[in-house]
Amino acid sequence: MTRHLELLDTTLRDGAQAEGISFSVQDKLAIVETLDDLGIPLIEAGTPGSNPKDLAFFKAVAEKPLKQGQIAAFGATCRPKLAPADDANIQSLLQAGTEVVVIFGKSWDLHVTEVLRTTLDENLRIIRDTVAWLKGQGKRVIFDAEHFFDGWKAAPEYSLQSVEVAAEAGADVICLCETNGGCFPNEITRGTAAVVERLAGRAVVGIHAHNDAGLGIANSLAGIEAGARHLQGTLAGFGERCGNANLAALIGNLQLKLGYTCIPQENLPLLTSAVRRVAEVANIHLPDDMPFVGRKAFAHKAGMHMDGVKKCSISFEHVPPDAVGNSRRFLISEVAGRSAVLDRIRVLAPEVEKHDPVVERVVNRLKEMESEGYQFEGADGSFELLIRKALGTYKPFFSLDRFRIIGERPSSNPDTGSMAMVKIVVGDAGEVTAEEGNGPVDALDRGLRKALDRFYPRLSEVRLTDYKVRVLDSSAAAGAKVRVLIESTDGRRVWSTVGVSTDIIEASWIALVDSIEYKLIHDSEEAAAAQAR
Repeated sequence: MTRHLELLDTTLRDGAQAEGISFSVQDKLAIVETLDDLGIPLIEAGTPGSNPKDLAFFKAVAEKPLKQGQIAAFGATCRPKLAPADDANIQSLLQAGTEVVVIFGKSWDLHVTEVLRTTLDENLRIIRDTVAWLKGQGKRVIFDAEHFFDGWKAAPEYSLQSVEVAAEAGADVICLCETNGGCFPNEITRGTAAVVERLAGRAVVGIHAHNDAGLGIANSLAGIEAGARHLQGTLAGFGERCGNANLAALIGNLQLKLGYTCIPQENLPLLTSAVRRVAEVANIHLPDDMPFVGRKAFAHKAGMHMDGVKKCSISFEHVPPDAVGNSRRFLISEVAGRSAVLDRIRVLAPEVEKHDPVVERVVNRLKEMESEGYQFEGADGSFELLIRKALGTYKPFFSLDRFRIIGERPSSNPDTGSMAMVKIVVGDAGEVTAEEGNGPVDALDRGLRKALDRFYPRLSEVRLTDYKVRVLDSSAAAGAKVRVLIESTDGRRVWSTVGVSTDIIEASWIALVDSIEYKLIHDSEEAAAAQAR
């Protein structure tokens, strides 16, 4: 039997409190569009009274009706000794113009007396009055019981009173916040069950968990199993300190394994691309090993595992990769075997058989390059190019005439301490550019893309998300070979490329060229396929 769960994504509010995150109004609108396309019903978008940027966002988003989601404004209960109608922050919630309002209030007696600096009775009064006043304004009200579980452990009766007065005042949802992120699942189970019993259906119970002890997902599941039917988190899991409960992993577990409906079933294959899009807009590196949606989530390296997956996928995969829009990856390495190489070739050329000469060419070239220091298990983009060259289908999009790197230390501006001059040739046309960067590789990357921009404008979509260097023979000191691994994304795909040389700049150049050619090849094939349709 399918059970329904209401999701609230707080990427734009709690997620924005993560270190290194700063959303512009346009960033917020892009994330709203992504979450709405995925089918997230509630999108918590910030505090309208906190800064002009949030107010500008609420005005802008009101002009773009959503397909299926609703925007929720967020704020605190009115201040002690004030009526809601006299509190400027409460009034700003009305200015946001949303049908849904999320109000947080204190449910831990310690916070009431030591942080809010008021009495326990006054705290109950401001919860009751704020919820009732907002209900009187026609709002759907979600009450976030801040620090509920710490409060429930310290003074259980008072924490239960705090959520009960919110329910009595008309709150539609009582969301129990595990704000410090330090509780265990059994504590969440008992606390949630106590609230479900106390409220007896007067309001929907929700769960909002943080990940400070690495238990954000487990605690969310514990709350749901105890009766919560409203779930809060951030789609990619980022948030203040160690982050919020990861909604992508929760959606995968709840919808594919536990029989809950979180988003429309037909939208589930959009999950991976949605998470990557949110990470791209936020300008953060998505962990490769993120459950369900990470690049490594369905990556297999050992030959025995690969053989098992091909014979019976559930032997080494807990869900089908395509169910969440991800894909299976067989990593090419010394333990992968010939059959893994054949599988990768067949992605590009399904007609190739086991004894086709192209298989031997790829295997031999793989061995040659590995002996030079290359490693392809984490460089799927470069390995694909290797296969295309062996198949005879590879055609370069440009060639290098030359490049020059100039470094300046000390530099008056550390962000522009290096300069790259690049000359490339595309067909019969040449282009020369110069760019500054934060280091020689950054300058080279900028210079190359600038030179190619007039020929291939869609390269502006690409950015480097990771850059790794490994010295292959430390005994050779400064003359050692280095392996450079680059990860790139265009907001839809993520790919990795590799370069090896005794010159770190040359190794970086090889990886950069592979990265750009991978993008150009896939764009051209997509365009050709679209034209054929």
